[in-house]
Amino acid sequence: MASWGFGSLWGGNAAKKKDSTKNAILGLRSTLEMLSKREKHLQNQMDEQDTIARKHVNSNKSLAKAALRRKKAFEHQLEQTSAQMMTVEREIGSIESANINKETLDAMRNASKAIQNIHGGLTVDQVDQTMEDLREQHAVGEEIAEALTQGAQTSGVDEDELDEELAELQQEALDERMLKTGSVPVHDQIQRMPNAPTKNTPTAEEEDEEAELRKLQAEMAM
Repeated sequence: MASWGFGSLWGGNAAKKKDSTKNAILGLRSTLEMLSKREKHLQNQMDEQDTIARKHVNSNKSLAKAALRRKKAFEHQLEQTSAQMMTVEREIGSIESANINKETLDAMRNASKAIQNIHGGLTVDQVDQTMEDLREQHAVGEEIAEALTQGAQTSGVDEDELDEELAELQQEALDERMLKTGSVPVHDQIQRMPNAPTKNTPTAEEEDEEAELRKLQAEMAM
C-alpha cells in the first residue's frame, strides 16, 4: 500500500488526462467516419430519386414530382450531415491543437525546473565574488612566480667582458676555417688587418730617417 503515494496519485491523474484526450479524439474520429458514410448514403438516395424523376418526367408527372420531393428531403439531410462533419472536424482540430499547446507548455515547465535545479542557490553576487576570488588568486600566483625567479636573475654583467668573449669565439671560428680551407675569407682578412697607426707609432718617413741615421753612425765608426 505504501507504493500508492502522492506521486502515484498525480502520475495516475496525468495518465487519465492523457487517455481522456486520446479517447475524445478517437470518439470524434469515429463520429466523423459515421457521418461520412451517411453522407455517401444520402448522396446515393438523391441520385436514385433524380433518376426516377427523369424517367417519369413525361409519362407520369405525379411520380416524377414525388421523386423530386424526396430528393429535396435527402438533399436537406445531406446539408445537415455536411455541417455536422465540419463541426466534428473543427473540434478534432481544436483538441489536437490544445493538446499540442499543453505538451509544449509542459516541456517548457520541465526545462524551467531543470534550469532552476542547475542554478540552485546561485546568485549574481555569488558569481561576482567567485570571479573576484579568481582574479585575486591569479595575482597571488604571479607574485609567487616573480619571487621564485628573482634568485635566478643575473646581475652586474660587464658588457666589455661579453664583447671580449665574443671576439675570442669569432677568432676561434676563423682559425678553424683556416685549418680546414687553408685560406682566410676576404671579409675576415679585412677584419684582421692592423688598425690605423696611432700618434705613438712612427710613420714610414720617420723610419727612413732612423735608418739613414744608423747608417751614418756606422760609417763614422769605421
